[in-house]
Amino acid sequence: MIETPSSRVSRPLSLEVVSVQSQVVYGRVGNNVAVPTLESLGLSVAAVPTVVFSNTPHYPTMHGGALPVEWFEGYLQDLSARGALHALRAVLAGYLGNPGQAEVLARWTRALQAERAGLRVVIDPVMGDHDRGIYVDTGMAEAYRQHLLPLAHGLTPNGFELAHLTGRPVDDMESVVAAARTLLTGRTQWIAVTSAAPTTWADGEMQVVFVTREQAHVITHARIDAVPKGTGDLFSAALTGHWLNGATLPEAIARACQMIVQALRHTHNAQCAELVLPSRVVSPQANNQTHARELVRIRQAFSESHWSHRSCNTPLPT
Repeated sequence: MIETPSSRVSRPLSLEVVSVQSQVVYGRVGNNVAVPTLESLGLSVAAVPTVVFSNTPHYPTMHGGALPVEWFEGYLQDLSARGALHALRAVLAGYLGNPGQAEVLARWTRALQAERAGLRVVIDPVMGDHDRGIYVDTGMAEAYRQHLLPLAHGLTPNGFELAHLTGRPVDDMESVVAAARTLLTGRTQWIAVTSAAPTTWADGEMQVVFVTREQAHVITHARIDAVPKGTGDLFSAALTGHWLNGATLPEAIARACQMIVQALRHTHNAQCAELVLPSRVVSPQANNQTHARELVRIRQAFSESHWSHRSCNTPLPT
């Protein structure tokens, strides 16, 4: 039999990451950041929009809104129906339009996890920040807690979102670690808290706290004089990408911080109102301003405990 174009078997596109986030026409947030970041790390990505806006809400005008739940569910189901998920390695979820989307995403993710034991799920529970407060549907905190947090291997809230999810104070590193530990239940193994305890930062620095059930690390990186939206989306995507590419979680977090510093320097130098992504991935050795300090838990008599700081003067392993 002679093979003709019509008789050839066409294989579906092979996807490694499904990124479920916001989309804007103008700007660099949500999937406008996550997709190029993951692709720059050599990963194939499907972008599933939760909302489509003209731009972020801090501009004088904005048009758009949340995608209808039936559309959103159809996007997810059609990815499965096209056979595109045979190589899927991770689901990354960020900004959601409403609690109904959280329920749909949880149902779809739970079915995938039943089929793929090695699937990694990273949830960035986007709800707000210290500067603007809550900027999502008021029911989203409960929707994340009820539907998505139980499915996540890791979470990437900022300090404000950690406080909102847990109802606990997060004013210093010890309270950040204590609050994060309350979310380490079931499948969830780790939390990376960005913009953690800002009143404790040294001049020119910012801190990310990485927490597991047994350990916690503080990753310190340079603070750049630029405040574009989308740095949290860049962080979660870069962390996920480096983790999938074989880095340990502390290494992946440090490299994500390096990418943020590089992007903020590009943004500052360009005097741009929106995040300017680097044209290439930063070399792990290129920025020695990222380093880690381990928080060591010391158990005292009578089941008391406290945290002491042990300095680590060398960069994280690369």
